[in-house]
Amino acid sequence: MLQDSPMYAYIPAKDLARARKFYEEKVGLKPSQETNGGVVYEFGKGTACFLYPTPNAGTSQASQAFWSVADVDREIEALKAKGVVFEDYDMPGEKSAAGAITAGGAKAAWFKDSEGNIMALIQDDS
Repeated sequence: MLQDSPMYAYIPAKDLARARKFYEEKVGLKPSQETNGGVVYEFGKGTACFLYPTPNAGTSQASQAFWSVADVDREIEALKAKGVVFEDYDMPGEKSAAGAITAGGAKAAWFKDSEGNIMALIQDDS
């Protein structure tokens, strides 16, 4: 059953070297392996993503993936200090001083990577 199997995210990159620089220098990720022309980054609880080259990067208008974090505001400030720019969406809900939106039982913030992919930070407040 798929429900019992791990699921991993794909992150598309038009320019893999540029994307790696963004994720490794600005976001602070450490690659676990290079494979099949791309790079794997591992995260908590056995999750991972595969950053791979494709001309289709940045074409989705929705979030590509999200990190489930304990404190969105703290993560926003840490990433801003490294040069990550967060999106300012006009959405209903309460906005924190750091720029996160709280609505529907969660606190969230979004940024675009070097390839135009929308990435999110989500703090479950339930």
